[in-house]
Amino acid sequence: MQHVYSGKVREIYSDGGDLLLVASDRVSVYDVVLPTPIPDKGALLTQLSVWWFGQLTDIVPNHLVSATDVPAEFAGRAIRCRRLEMVPFECIARGYLAGSGLKEYQATGAISGVPLPRGLVEGAKLPAPIFTPTTKVSDGGHDAPATFDDVAAVVGLSTATRLRDLTLEVYERGAARAAANGIIVADTKLEFGTAPDGELTLADEVLTPDSSRFWPLSSWEPGRAQHAYDKQFVRDWAAGTGWDKNPPAPEIPADVVEATHARYVDAYEKITGLTWRI
Repeated sequence: MQHVYSGKVREIYSDGGDLLLVASDRVSVYDVVLPTPIPDKGALLTQLSVWWFGQLTDIVPNHLVSATDVPAEFAGRAIRCRRLEMVPFECIARGYLAGSGLKEYQATGAISGVPLPRGLVEGAKLPAPIFTPTTKVSDGGHDAPATFDDVAAVVGLSTATRLRDLTLEVYERGAARAAANGIIVADTKLEFGTAPDGELTLADEVLTPDSSRFWPLSSWEPGRAQHAYDKQFVRDWAAGTGWDKNPPAPEIPADVVEATHARYVDAYEKITGLTWRI
């Protein structure tokens, strides 16, 4: 087994014809890794992704080979997966107005070239989910907004259309499943790769608190920030410290660590209907 890549929160190892994707307890905000880990985070993200992969197989194939055939030291937080040629865009679906999408809408009236009705407020539900891709850059850089036409210019119109359709279908399935258990999926970020036979394949993580915004349906109210079952809670804490968003990042206080862990567990249990154990 050979270590081949170290990301913000994941390590990748080569093991024969497969890859091992190992999720750490590190947390990053504003493209900077914070010095304080969130206990169980890597295992929570991994197990939730594995659960979602199983829910989505009728929509799109995924890269999962095994969640159990991994070295003992990585048990629970690693998956064995297929090698793919990764698509150089992050595929984002938005069903609600938040985050960078909110800022772009306020400035232009559109997100990623998709025009939206006037007068929408923070947290508002969009008329229909939209595809808002970004460029995908190496760690240390910043993803930049892209349009459907930007994606098509790189991968071709047919593949871009398929990416958009799959992204929206996965989002809609995930949003419906989560809503049945009281959670709004405001938006989510997906990654795809191409298998050797040319088939687009879902990769990385899927519908987790690191790649999505999860809000409680019972308290959702447009026009304000929502309670977050995701790392937006850490982003908001970091933004309130006066930190300039450049390394080094501040240590996360113990109460924020504990609250973040509790929100991740809450999201896992509400979505899956399972009790979290590690």
